[in-house]
Amino acid sequence: MNEDVVVIHTDGGCRPNPGPGGWGAVLRHRDRVREMFGGEAGSTSNNRMELTAPIMALEALTRPVVVHLHTDSTYVRNGITKWVLGWERNGWLTAAKQPVKNVDLWQRLQAACARHQVTWFWVKGHSGVADNELADVLATRGMREAIDGLTVS
Repeated sequence: MNEDVVVIHTDGGCRPNPGPGGWGAVLRHRDRVREMFGGEAGSTSNNRMELTAPIMALEALTRPVVVHLHTDSTYVRNGITKWVLGWERNGWLTAAKQPVKNVDLWQRLQAACARHQVTWFWVKGHSGVADNELADVLATRGMREAIDGLTVS
């Protein structure tokens, strides 16, 4: 692996959906590892949590870098790599002329990506990829701590 690449795995989810949710991210650069998580005790959605995870991870980076970002969400990967430029061009309307859901997070993700050179990868969830599994554990922790009213990092 190129030592100048930051490898990020992210995950998010809710139980139930919609409902309380959490997100998690694992960032690796050289021999350093950072684990991040957070959550919302109120009503949110799986998609919002899946979007929040890469936003928080990218915003945590202190300088522009090359990023390999892994997500198990086809919604996030397809949205940022295929759909977002069209949505923006169409005034944040879908092809069916409906408002884009989660537009606030899509715009924030676009801004976070603009600082870096990001390559997106889809990984099958719960398939034994260690950092994806860890991101899932962190997302669950974020949700539980938000529900319990604990400080979330």
